[in-house]
Amino acid sequence: MTRIMITAALLCLCAFIRSAVGFGDALLAIPLLSMIMSVSTASPVVTLAGFTMSLSILVANRETVDFQSAWRLIVASLVGIPFGVFLLHTAPERLVKGVLGLVLVVYGVYNLITPGVPHVHHEKYALPFGFLAGVLGGAYNTSGPPVVLYGTLRRWSPEYFRATMQCYFFFIYLGTIVSYGVARLLTPLVFELFLWALPGIGIGMYVGGKVHRMIPKPVFSRVIFGLLVIIGVLSWL
Repeated sequence: MTRIMITAALLCLCAFIRSAVGFGDALLAIPLLSMIMSVSTASPVVTLAGFTMSLSILVANRETVDFQSAWRLIVASLVGIPFGVFLLHTAPERLVKGVLGLVLVVYGVYNLITPGVPHVHHEKYALPFGFLAGVLGGAYNTSGPPVVLYGTLRRWSPEYFRATMQCYFFFIYLGTIVSYGVARLLTPLVFELFLWALPGIGIGMYVGGKVHRMIPKPVFSRVIFGLLVIIGVLSWL
């Protein structure tokens, strides 16, 4: 029961973060849940929760999705995932995550100090960012940061950023769930923890949605860059 309560509380917090800004929940949830359960249990639970969050936000905000970028990001990521699996077996994890963390910290700090990132005008740039996201996702389950970087370069509004991220994550989570099913990782314990956490996920999403609408656009950008710095630092731990 203690494990169920901790899982529900943590996923409630993660749902709040996802609903408020559009990303960052899995990078927080998996390390913390891994302290009280195996990664093979924590990862499917977080994936089911993330899929539920993405579907809910996407359905409610589908008119603000940048579909031209979203489908390119998704296709490129699916191409990149096998390369990520190969990277997992050939490159030192700490080295790759360390480089990724350094890029995120430098990029985030630079934009917090000197706002005004370059503006990417064409959706074709979604392909390299999506491919990199797929590589990192296939290797270390960290596909989010490259997509976030692309969104900031595209200067998506908070509404487009949040909705398009959910469209991307929806298909990535769906593919991951299928993979977990094939690998028989969707155990009764996974579903039990997920179902107990559903009320908390709903509360977190509701409150996060209210907060999202209250965040001014300039402040939203600073929140995104601040989260990138935090995620970059966490990559070094």
